[in-house]
Amino acid sequence: MIATPRQARSALSFSCIGHLYAHVFEPIFYIVALVLPGEMGLPYEEVLALIVAAKLLYGILAPGAGWLGDRWSTTGMMAVYFLGLGASAVAVGLAGTPFTLALALAATGLFGSIYHPVGISWLLRNAVDKGKAIGVNGVFGGIGPAVAGLIAGGAIETLGWRAAFIGPGILVMLTGLAFLWAAKRGVVVETRADRAPAPAPSKGDTWRAGLVLSLTMLCAGLIYQATQPALPKLFSERLGDGLGVGAAALAVTLVYLIAGLTQIVAGHLADRYPAKTVYVAAALAQAPLLLVMVWATGLPLVALALLAVTFNMAAIPAENLLLNRYTPAKWRGTALGMKFVLSFGVSGLAVPLVSLIRSWTGGFEVLFVALAGSALVVGAVATLLPSEADKKTAASPEGKAAEVMAQP
Repeated sequence: MIATPRQARSALSFSCIGHLYAHVFEPIFYIVALVLPGEMGLPYEEVLALIVAAKLLYGILAPGAGWLGDRWSTTGMMAVYFLGLGASAVAVGLAGTPFTLALALAATGLFGSIYHPVGISWLLRNAVDKGKAIGVNGVFGGIGPAVAGLIAGGAIETLGWRAAFIGPGILVMLTGLAFLWAAKRGVVVETRADRAPAPAPSKGDTWRAGLVLSLTMLCAGLIYQATQPALPKLFSERLGDGLGVGAAALAVTLVYLIAGLTQIVAGHLADRYPAKTVYVAAALAQAPLLLVMVWATGLPLVALALLAVTFNMAAIPAENLLLNRYTPAKWRGTALGMKFVLSFGVSGLAVPLVSLIRSWTGGFEVLFVALAGSALVVGAVATLLPSEADKKTAASPEGKAAEVMAQP
């Protein structure tokens, strides 16, 4: 069935809330990791490694979640997502040993893997202006780390690190109950057809875009995944003596809050201009910013990080639109799942990479040089995507009129 406008708005609302939750718990952990060495008796690098299994599951299980959404039920998978993720987060807050903490974090990765392939596919089926919808949805995912900074910073200073997981976990479970109520009342529904279908791509364009995006999504995901764990520690070391965890958490909050809000503009640009152009420009803009971060300190470091994260996030609406455009509708959830194998699974190896580089070099200089190189790779390879200009011209009224006049 095709959703009504009211049902589409409800889908957008739950999808946006779900996207926020999908990006909250991991950055909460990265801030909590600054105090866990004293709690767990482990060095910082080993504490950081506790989330590696969660990172891998978050990406590797995404295709399976997308396939279940395509073949079984999108709304059913979203209900499992909310309830499972919330319960897992509470378990993280109750963990008493490094092993149980890693196990509970792995559970957040398992249930968290559901959102992106299922929630975004569901959103795209219900959207008319797909770029705008992806941009609005992206804001909620983008500000997730900012919300995480507020939650973790406040909890550590007042109630302790465990509250940073238990409180939000309960809220996510309550959202799951609200979702089940909305599904029972018909406020949200299962949808199998797009409200605004697009012309099917050629088989050649599908294969070409798939190969190109596989590499670009891997490199772009590496930048995103490595930046998140690195920034809290980088800020705590370079913002000045005596500022501590609270100042680092505040800086992370500001960076991701402002960067996340810009996705509305990025989504609008991806609707108005070729998504390929927006994607290439956003990638190339990151490279010099990441490179200069090698030497920056104080407020200039925060400004550079803000711009780098902004351009990294600005590429996401265009990337999702490109993936949507070149994927058959019945395989969209599975294709989005494959994206997150690359962006969050394989690229999730960025976390142990950050830990290793930190332990080998004592800093993050080598890391940010490598990330700058990754941004250049994304920009260069993305130019090989199929051209959209000719397709847009042909699809426009002017293009169709010109085609008719040109016929003998």
